[in-house]
Formats: sequence, structure tokens, C-alpha cells
Amino acid sequence: MVSKTGSVKWFDSTKGFGFVTDDEGGRDILLHANVLRNYGHSSVVEGARIEVEVAESTRGLQAVEILELDLPESGEDVVLRGVPELGIDLSTLTSDEPLTPSRVKWFDKIKGFGFVNLFGSSEDVFVNMEVLRAYGMAELAQGEAVCVRTADGPRGRMAIEIRAWDYEGAKSD
Repeated sequence: MVSKTGSVKWFDSTKGFGFVTDDEGGRDILLHANVLRNYGHSSVVEGARIEVEVAESTRGLQAVEILELDLPESGEDVVLRGVPELGIDLSTLTSDEPLTPSRVKWFDKIKGFGFVNLFGSSEDVFVNMEVLRAYGMAELAQGEAVCVRTADGPRGRMAIEIRAWDYEGAKSD
């Protein structure tokens, strides 16, 4: 096996795979959903930087382990767009609350929203697809652990920031 670095070309959670473009210009590398899940993620966005252990298979190069995954950086300059069909202007919502560990209750990529439960609470917290995109995520899987910052929206608690489970730990590395 050999280590390769590149960027995610595309990934489709429904199909269960995607491809990584090799920085050295070699063939695309197959990235299977199981390899991504073993790293603790259910999806990854286009353009994410990734380092993988690669093995040759009958179908070409295939990632067998993720060594490092850097999602596109989002910071203070994140601008959340509105969700007119729900009457919500996400850009007006702010919060001083810390990121809170949460578990995905359900998420429907087609509908563009879902709900998480904060650990220790049964309260549903609304998550819109625009928030996922703003923070470098493509979708969420039921039961996935994430961290969210919430605010009171016009229809209840809403996630206004969402990060991978290990975001805080990865930041301090």
C-alpha cells in the first residue's frame, strides 16, 4: 500500500462511493462509504483535502484507510443564506453558546433538512442543508455524531453551525 494525497472529486452517500483526485496526477482513487465511516464521517464535500492509504484492486486504485481529512475551512466569514420557503433568514441568527455534542435523528438530503438531538436532551433541533454546506458537509446519516451551535429561530431551536464530531480536538492539534 502507498499513501496518496489529493482532493475529493465527488462523493455520493446514496451510491456509497466517490472519487479522490490524486495530487500527483495519477488515476482517480475510489473512496468507498465504509472507508469514510471508519474515519467517523458519513459524507464529505467536493474539494475536501484528503490523505489516504491506497491499494490496487481489479478496478483500479482504491482508498483502504483515511489518514487525514481536511474539510474546506469555514470560519468567521461564513455567510448563511436565507431559507425563504421556511421564512427563515439564517444570517440574522447568532449565538454565544458553545458547540454541543449531538446525534443525528434523521436527515433528508432531498428535502434539504433534518433534526439532531443534543446529548442529554430529547429536544429536536432543526438542521437546514444551507448550514451543512456552509460548514463543508454534504449530508448527515441517522445516528451520526456531530457538534452543533444552536440559536432560537422563528420555529424553535435551530443549528446555526455544524461541525464533525472531532472538530474541537482537530483544531487544537
